[in-house]
Amino acid sequence: MKLEIYPDREMLMLGLANVIAGQLADFLRRDGKATLSVPGGTTPGPIFDTLSGVDMDWANVAVVLNDERWVPESSDRSNTRLLRDRLLRGRAAQARLIPLYAPGESPEDMLPALEDGLRPHLPISVLLLGMGADMHTASLFPGADRLDEALSASAPLLLPMRAEAAGEPRVTLTAPVLKAAFNIHVLITGDEKRAALERALTLSPKDAPVRAILDNATVHWAE
Repeated sequence: MKLEIYPDREMLMLGLANVIAGQLADFLRRDGKATLSVPGGTTPGPIFDTLSGVDMDWANVAVVLNDERWVPESSDRSNTRLLRDRLLRGRAAQARLIPLYAPGESPEDMLPALEDGLRPHLPISVLLLGMGADMHTASLFPGADRLDEALSASAPLLLPMRAEAAGEPRVTLTAPVLKAAFNIHVLITGDEKRAALERALTLSPKDAPVRAILDNATVHWAE
């Protein structure tokens, strides 16, 4: 694991946005396409704001969330809705969104179709993850109902996940998909998250799911 420390959050968000943009541009030049995977929530919003204005071949960039709540885009709990508001606008409006939600009673019903949509865009070129104070990442929560399966080397691309801390059922990228990304970045802020990161390094992925991806990750932190 590599730890990058920034003097403040503004410098973190700008610096990490520039790193992500540069890595995506490298893939576009070499392969003519790239896949970017990002978290939901409000923390990465400033990064999305910056990326949305970057001049690159966004039409050949696929964007997929790390995870999504099983709610329609009309819900204010939808990560997809936030992504459209903050990232998929301006120049980045041309990017291709790979959905992790489809209208259906449960995630189990729609998982095969969602996996079929994701598969052609793997492996991920640039992966940006967050981490909770409970050391979860994506929707890999400690104590989640299918965590062992999601951490397994033989896990499918996507799994439905239910956990007390998660609220709604979720759909999440599994650990093998996350670990296979070419570039892995973890964004954390504040002393509580820094302490959680240090603790995660001493635990197993079952107790600290973020541990599953840390060995090859760059963690970006500011107080």
